[in-house]
Amino acid sequence: MTDQVVHVAGPGEPVNDLTAVLSKIARTLEPEDDVDTTVAHIVAAAAGTVPGTDEAGVSLLDQGKMRSVAPSSDVVAYLDDWQHRLGEGPCVDAVFERPAYRVDDISTDPRWPRFGAKAAEAGMLSIIGFRLFTDSTTIGALNLYARRANAFDEDAERICELFAAHAAVALAGSKGIEQLQVALRTRDVIGMAKGILMERHGVDADRAFELLVAASQHANVKLRDVASWLVDGSSRRT
Repeated sequence: MTDQVVHVAGPGEPVNDLTAVLSKIARTLEPEDDVDTTVAHIVAAAAGTVPGTDEAGVSLLDQGKMRSVAPSSDVVAYLDDWQHRLGEGPCVDAVFERPAYRVDDISTDPRWPRFGAKAAEAGMLSIIGFRLFTDSTTIGALNLYARRANAFDEDAERICELFAAHAAVALAGSKGIEQLQVALRTRDVIGMAKGILMERHGVDADRAFELLVAASQHANVKLRDVASWLVDGSSRRT
């Protein structure tokens, strides 16, 4: 994928063809083979696509916790982190409450008083938080920031909805690729560990696997970690 950024409209400019917007977004958001790279493309494209946006970031949901990935600036990393720590803000509520929040002026919005003070102090007044989700899972939230109040209008919100839908599909694809790669690496390392045990103890493949499982259960360690320890130790000895 290229690092192309799609310009649709600036603040106050009309958005005339959402079909064209949608097709351009789709071309920029093909899944990469790791999640963080896909997120970086999403953030760059969002900042150049949604009218009124000054900064962008993505908060990924990972085992019930949120983490900021590929923020467009330090201020985005700072504000995303505060949302996660406080458990309040448009992106947090977009993940756990309703799918979308558009904030015209965070300094006067009563819904998130602690985070609102942090955001206003950092110079970001307008915010959009949009859930990234598919039919089967919630992935996180897309967070858009603007320095001026009332920076986002209904057109920006509509484009953000289209963007978030495509971004979620790209991220789901990327997470699937990443999980497959992890599974393949795990299979390979277990295979190598079985080979070591077969050679060392003169047993067949099934018995070697039983030995790995027994070691895993005895040490209360994941099977792949036991296999990795065995393979690494064997490599150091050769």
